[in-house]
Amino acid sequence: MKSLFTGRYEGYSVGHFKKDLLSGTIVGIVAIPLAMSFAIASGVKPEYGIYTACIAGILISLLGGSKYQIGGPTGAFVPVLLGIVLTYGYEDLLIAGFMAGILLCLMGIFKLGSLIKFIPRPVTVGFTAGIAVIIFTGQIANFLGLTNIEQHEYFIANIKELAKQIGTTNFYSILIALLSLVIILLTPKVLPKVPGALAGIVVSTIVASVFFSGQVATIATAYGSIPNTLPQFAVPEITFERIQQLIGPAFVIAMLGGIESLLSAVVADGMTNSKHNSNRELVGQGIANIITPLFGGIPATGAIARTATNIKTGAASPMSGIIHGVFVLITVLLLAPYASHIPLASMAPVLMVVAWNMSEQKHFAHILKMKSGDSLVLLVTFLLTVFTSLTLAVEVGLVLAVILFAKRMSEMLVVTKVLPDHTKKSGKLLPHIVNQTHDCPQISIYTIEGPLFFGAAQTFEQSILDSIHYHPRVLILRMGKVPFMDSTGESYFRNIVQNFKKRGGTVLVTGVQPELKVMLEQSGLVAEIGEENFYSQTGEAIDAALTCLNTSKCLGCKHFAFRECTTLSVQEEKMNEIVCK
Repeated sequence: MKSLFTGRYEGYSVGHFKKDLLSGTIVGIVAIPLAMSFAIASGVKPEYGIYTACIAGILISLLGGSKYQIGGPTGAFVPVLLGIVLTYGYEDLLIAGFMAGILLCLMGIFKLGSLIKFIPRPVTVGFTAGIAVIIFTGQIANFLGLTNIEQHEYFIANIKELAKQIGTTNFYSILIALLSLVIILLTPKVLPKVPGALAGIVVSTIVASVFFSGQVATIATAYGSIPNTLPQFAVPEITFERIQQLIGPAFVIAMLGGIESLLSAVVADGMTNSKHNSNRELVGQGIANIITPLFGGIPATGAIARTATNIKTGAASPMSGIIHGVFVLITVLLLAPYASHIPLASMAPVLMVVAWNMSEQKHFAHILKMKSGDSLVLLVTFLLTVFTSLTLAVEVGLVLAVILFAKRMSEMLVVTKVLPDHTKKSGKLLPHIVNQTHDCPQISIYTIEGPLFFGAAQTFEQSILDSIHYHPRVLILRMGKVPFMDSTGESYFRNIVQNFKKRGGTVLVTGVQPELKVMLEQSGLVAEIGEENFYSQTGEAIDAALTCLNTSKCLGCKHFAFRECTTLSVQEEKMNEIVCK
């Protein structure tokens, strides 16, 4: 019991509890209509969304790694869950959620939480905007009161279905939906402390019940009455065939849930100057998603909007999230019969506003205006999310982002041949000194700048081998600005060394960073080049080259360039002796 009040609960007092009670109640009020709306949009009964908000909300706050995280059903899951329900059915959705929970726990146990940050921003913005489009268009039927609508997995098929049933538009549903939308938008401006979604649903439901009774579809007419009982515990039948069938959807749920929850935790950190534990957060999310399906709940994750509301209303600890879940549970037990009378048209604007808010239109427009590779990644991810599936969109978006990143990194590699500039006292090694009439056939010096990895390794090899066709006797590679080298870069580097040594030449390497030197040692390249041929300074390598050549002048040259010793250092004079003009 003592450990419960350490860390996130350290110094907890009655005053903190009062703050948590207020914020938890407010977030609970916000969560109820959203939980039902997300469940309906996902193709399941509204009470399953409420069960998720209760159970997952409590467990995520209790066991997660973020002090202010609010968990529950979210809009990001809607197209994924709807696709699973349409393809496999509700019971298999529960199994997929259960499996996703196990995957999330494993991700946290093996400390993969930090890897989420490597998902490029254009990919997350792209699929989030795509999900927003799917959610928004998915509510058009309820907004217009269309009947006989058959839900499909893919966007185009759903748009065709809307066009097919447009003749069944219900004027009363449109009035109720518009009333709900106006109240949702105006409430934050007129009554900032009142949740707009709740106000819109309550007022429009009352109006529909009084003036248009029986004229608009309600939760009860579409899904049956919401039970005012506790969710029943039941273990779904899990078979090996089902596991094989659902491992793909489960992985998508786990990845999306992990991304969403950690993004929400990062937002909370920024709002409170706190720091979450990403791996503990994944474990908490995993446990919540393992237990919630056993009570009929759908997959859950961290909800950014509800988490922000929790912080803004003064939450002091995870207790606010626990109170939020308890509040939702008490409310459904007391008010379920009344919730059954909510028109579907009243709930449609709630999800439409959620979709607009989650679309990140400002970030979307900003990345598009950049007209860069990120813009392409964004558009491809967005379009594939809308017109195919989230799984394919994320896979292609990540692959495309990696390819573009590799291309950009490869362009950073610069290989230049250099010689001392004897027109200046410093005698610095510069590339513009090398030309057709001024070069050295005995010693070739190259400066390599940038990473040597699979995207740039071939360029590195060609740049050097193509320019030493005249077979110099010593090759000096200045590698002080090479931050890292992968196995492909190491392979091409080895080719250069082996080819040069076959011609009877000597390779000298200068300025290698300690981390890179360790890698070269492990690969055996240091032994192949020779430990004695690694130098910290280029000047030392030049002296060694002259010693290797055993000459004070450039062999094979017809013309020599000498300078007075008063203007050149000894090293510069030696180097000048082997430079041809």
